[in-house]
Amino acid sequence: MATVNDVEIRPATEEDAQLLFDLILELAAYEKLADKLAGDAETLHNSLFERKAAEALLIETADGEAVGYAIFFTNFSTFECRPGIWLEDVYVRPEHRRGGIGLAVMEHLARIAEERDYARLEWCALEWNEPALDFYAKIGARRLDDWRMLRLERDGINRLANGHA
Repeated sequence: MATVNDVEIRPATEEDAQLLFDLILELAAYEKLADKLAGDAETLHNSLFERKAAEALLIETADGEAVGYAIFFTNFSTFECRPGIWLEDVYVRPEHRRGGIGLAVMEHLARIAEERDYARLEWCALEWNEPALDFYAKIGARRLDDWRMLRLERDGINRLANGHA
C-alpha cells in the first residue's frame, strides 16, 4: 500500500490519456455505474488536451505506478463574481486508501484554488458512499442539503435545443 509519503501528484500529460481512462473504468465499477460509461480514451484525450475542457492530476508512486487521479474544471460563482473549482472525480485505488493520499489530493486542489484566487472548491458524492462522506466532513466540507443537482444529458439537451422541451 502506498502512502502519502510514497506518491507524487502531477498534472496529467497527453500520454496519460489511456491510463486515466483505465482508472475511470475502475471508478465506474466501484460506483456501480460501469453500464453508464459512454466515453473512451480518445474522447478523454480530446476533451482534456485539445479542447482543454478540464484538467487532470495523476497520483503515482516513485516507481511510476498509478494509484489514482483527479479531474477538475473551472466553474463560476455569480455571488462571488469569481471562478472556482468543480472536482468531477477523485479516485484512489482501494488498496492504497487510508494512507493520506486522498487528503493530499484535496490539499493539492485547495492550493490550486488559493493560487488562482478561486472562490470555491466544490464536488458531489454518492449518497451511499459513507466512507467518502465521512472523509469530506473531516476536512471541513459541508453538505449543501438545500440544493439539488439537476442534469440534462445528450437526449434532453437535443430536445431542448430543438424546441421540444
